[in-house]
Amino acid sequence: MKIVALSGSRVGSKTRTAMNYAVNVIRGKYPNAEVTLLDLADYDVQFSDGRHYMDYEGDTQFVAQTVMDADALIIGTPVFQASIPATLKNVFDLLPEKSLRDKVASIIVTAGSPKHYLIAEQQIKPILSYMRAQIVQSYVFIEEKDFYRKEIVNEDVLLRISRLVEDTVMLTETYAKIKEAKEAAYTSRD
Repeated sequence: MKIVALSGSRVGSKTRTAMNYAVNVIRGKYPNAEVTLLDLADYDVQFSDGRHYMDYEGDTQFVAQTVMDADALIIGTPVFQASIPATLKNVFDLLPEKSLRDKVASIIVTAGSPKHYLIAEQQIKPILSYMRAQIVQSYVFIEEKDFYRKEIVNEDVLLRISRLVEDTVMLTETYAKIKEAKEAAYTSRD
């Protein structure tokens, strides 16, 4: 199972901190899973101009291909101006319309205040649904007060990230079995 943890911002540290924790949970609980942390701050991703994702080069192609090769995505995003950052939206824009079909996607949101709690519902889930992802319905929302010195200090948040990872892995395994059963049913008809 290939899991990509996508930290969707080029600035700040809170989303990266949350994604590091999620990756550590994956590595600790699921050592056979292949996990990749893509922090958009580490890559020079071009803005989408309508080309096929394979027509880009360098970091842009690497990020797009890594997302395309994943079985599951854990998407981390901060909230800027009551919205997701353009860097994250750009990754979605680089990919084909149905590129997340048969992929499981889960969400971690970091924000300065609780008034942005519904950003995942109003902005990220519609994009993931449009791209045909299987979405883990619960998500983790982390506020400014849950961090101290680049560490998550709220035990409840840490527990919710662990559960999100478990749900992501379980749903990915379930969909893999469903896909295998469908393929077996189609080949037995021939």
